[in-house]
Parts: sequence; C-alpha cells; structure tokens
Amino acid sequence: MNIAVYPGSFNPVHTGHAMLASWCAQLCPGIDEVWLLVSPQNPLKRDLTMAPEADRLAMARLVADGCRGVRASDFEFALPRPSYTYRTLCELRRRWPQHSFRLLTGSDNWLIFDRWRDSQAIISEFGLLVYPRPGYPADTSALPDGVTWLADAPQIEIASTFIRRAIADGLNMNYFLPAGIYKYILDNKLYTDGNY
Repeated sequence: MNIAVYPGSFNPVHTGHAMLASWCAQLCPGIDEVWLLVSPQNPLKRDLTMAPEADRLAMARLVADGCRGVRASDFEFALPRPSYTYRTLCELRRRWPQHSFRLLTGSDNWLIFDRWRDSQAIISEFGLLVYPRPGYPADTSALPDGVTWLADAPQIEIASTFIRRAIADGLNMNYFLPAGIYKYILDNKLYTDGNY
C-alpha cells in the first residue's frame, strides 16, 4: 500500500485535519491510506504546553474511526525524543517494508522545510505531498523531484491554537471539531487552564 504519513501534535485534532486526511485518503492519486501519527514532542514546538499523549491519541482515533482510509497511530511514542520525521519514516519503512510511505505536510511547513533535520533525505527517499494553507503561499513553479503540490486539497483557515484559546475562554467549539472530539475535551477538562 501507499501510505501518506500525516504527523502532528494534534493538540487537538480539528475539522481541518479531518477534512484533509479524508480528502487525501479518498482523492489523492496513488494514496491508499493516511496515517495520523500523533507526535509526542515536536522539535519546533518545545515551548508549547501539550495535552497528554494518551488524550491526543484518543482524539485522533475518534477522527480515524469516522474516516474511511484513515488510521491513527502512536508509532512515534516508542521512538527516541524529540521526534524527527526522517527517523520516523525510516522506522516505518523498516517495520512495514511492504508499504511505501510519503510525508503529508502543509505549505507552512514547506516554507521552512530546509530547517527540518534530513529534509533532503525525506524528499529523495520518501517524497513529499504538500497541501496549500491559507496565508502560506508557495512558489510551485519549480518544485524539486519528489515533491507533489496538492492544489485541489481542501483549505480551511483554522488552527489548534485558536481552538485551545477559545476553549480556555469558555467558547463553544462544537462545530470546529470532528464528532466526539469536543465532548471528549470537555469530559476530560482539556485546555481549560489557559496554557496554549
């Protein structure tokens, strides 16, 4: 199978994440499944207060349960920290040699991709699927081999930071989150302390 690896903090996973994962699993040429890889620690977001790993994984699993062709994974939880994408992709390839893995990321990350550890190795060994994000225009006229621009991917201007702040302020985020996620957040009292 051809797997699009969609790593992230998912702090929390929101409607934009779910829409993109579902679109990619169903409509992205050459992709059979999308794996939501919940990252325990993003090297570029060390100062961010995270919801517990188990909660972020549980929310990602709620999303995957509602999206055909989407899986949630805690694969990175057992890897050394911080999580570096190239190392994760190499471990995925070692564990499942029968699959082909490509990295799915947004244009915001593409603009700083040269700051990622082993960025060129990610492109040459695995390949990159880049979806446009509002506010992060990218020059797509001369993308390197191995990088595919997903021009038709759905765009939604929403961020986990906004969700966390709104919940801390007591606002209703039901329509910004996939089914079951808002209830999970409220039941587990996540993001209510104002640390976002």
